[in-house]
Amino acid sequence: MTTLPDAARALETRIRKDIPLAHAMDLRIRAWDGDTLGLAAPLAPNINDKGCAFGGSLSSLMTISGWALTVLALERRRLDCDVFVARSEVAYRAPVWRDFRTHAALDDGADWDRFFATLARRGKARIAVRCHVREAGGDTLCATLAADFVAKQRDPARVSAPPDAAQ
Repeated sequence: MTTLPDAARALETRIRKDIPLAHAMDLRIRAWDGDTLGLAAPLAPNINDKGCAFGGSLSSLMTISGWALTVLALERRRLDCDVFVARSEVAYRAPVWRDFRTHAALDDGADWDRFFATLARRGKARIAVRCHVREAGGDTLCATLAADFVAKQRDPARVSAPPDAAQ
């Protein structure tokens, strides 16, 4: 098993803490190499009435995969941005009967250098990401997601004190 970089481990902790759905899905970052990201989730908390994975869980896990790939790329460059999914298209190709995993990478033609140049120039930028789901240990493509994620630099004046800060 590959050891996750500290940044990926910290993001997993943050995702599971700040996104209740991610915690309920029991998602885990299984791999990140700077260019691609993989998540994993067990079937049990993501099951539907037919005994296979719920489509909403598959879509959510792929969306979080693309979002996390974008967030980690920004954090590597120490950029403080909000990241949003701006557009997504999901295709369900085969039922998922076991634990499952995602793979997220930049879409063909997408380029981090162009993304970061646009972000520096305009304060916001868009990147196209492709994700897919396979059953753990399987080769069958079960679902795909094509999505655009937008990063917007945070306005330091807008950031408020944490809710538990003394007033």
